[in-house]
Amino acid sequence: MTDNWIEIDDLHFSHGPRVILEGVSIAIPKGKTTAIMGPSGCGKTTLLRLISSQLKPSKGSIRVDNIDITRLDRKQLMAQRRRMGMMFQTGALFTDLSVFENVAFPLRVHTQLPEEMIRDLVLMKLHAVGLRGARDLMPSELSGGMTRRAALARAIVLDPELIMYDEPFTGQDPIFVGLIRHLIRRINETMANTSIIVSHDISETLSISDYMVVLADGRVIGEGKPDDVVNSDNPHVRQFLHGLPDGPVPFHYPAPDYRQDLHLGSAE
Repeated sequence: MTDNWIEIDDLHFSHGPRVILEGVSIAIPKGKTTAIMGPSGCGKTTLLRLISSQLKPSKGSIRVDNIDITRLDRKQLMAQRRRMGMMFQTGALFTDLSVFENVAFPLRVHTQLPEEMIRDLVLMKLHAVGLRGARDLMPSELSGGMTRRAALARAIVLDPELIMYDEPFTGQDPIFVGLIRHLIRRINETMANTSIIVSHDISETLSISDYMVVLADGRVIGEGKPDDVVNSDNPHVRQFLHGLPDGPVPFHYPAPDYRQDLHLGSAE
């Protein structure tokens, strides 16, 4: 019996000629909060979409609770998705549905519960994120922070065993960041589920994470307990986590020699 909820082995994914992930292998522990971090464009959100089978890898396997989701048919995949919740970076609420109906949507798709029970479950989840009074509002009437909270309520309405958070702290005020951080930790502790957080916010993410994975150039460059990774000697890891301007990732886009470039320009 493994202690890992997700086991990713030799995962490859490309957008046309552009390689996004190249030979990624990760073990995500069960019942813990795992942070996936790394520079922009390194494949963090793509990895979440592969785990939820929104995308298919070109090579490799993704085992969730010892089931390889890359080999499932549509019916089997729907059964697995019922066990997953995802808070999208943009919220991704349905614009023509009220807050209530957005949160109720997964219950209507994946269950046959009576309407009275759906109503109670939706109101319970909205109450947990402080939006029970906003149930009749439309997404266009919500602030950015309220949109994220509604998206969180929808992500947890099925009490999933796995919850994925895509940039939950980005662009939010300190009050909302503190609220979401508290909710993520409380949900993980009370539901004993497995959580994955993709984020650029190092301090907030590490404060609630039990395990950490750092991606760069489509590969895993560091993983382990947060304190161990933060103190890593790997120059790529140190540059990203400590925000160093100089390191393996250059500040300047490749270009001719600076002085020569200026001289050529003046000669013209």
